[in-house]
Amino acid sequence: QVQLVDSGGGLVPAGGSLRLSCAASGGSFTRYGISWFRQVPGKERDYVGGITWDSGMTNFADSVKGRFTISREKTTAYLQMNNLLPEDTAVYYCAVPRLPYIYPPINEAEYDYWGQGTQVTVSS
Repeated sequence: QVQLVDSGGGLVPAGGSLRLSCAASGGSFTRYGISWFRQVPGKERDYVGGITWDSGMTNFADSVKGRFTISREKTTAYLQMNNLLPEDTAVYYCAVPRLPYIYPPINEAEYDYWGQGTQVTVSS
């Protein structure tokens, strides 16, 4: 099965940048792409953005549009976060959907494989 390891979180000042990595292994998933979600303790997981592996089509939440970008090289995907805000503070998870999609889905129920999460803290 697909295994995901996400990393790159840490403490960053407001206005700064951070790059998260998601390394995938153990399966064929080039049709499916990778998406990122984030979660604050006690709240639901929210969609951040995603990319389809073959076409490179992307989908971003309005809250991060224009600030975050996603790219991929070989078996690793990257979430580049620029102009970070304190409200971006959360645990970030990468995820792979269970089915191929033309456009990255925003519903977490569509995803079968998840990374362990990496903490991002943005100070003001």
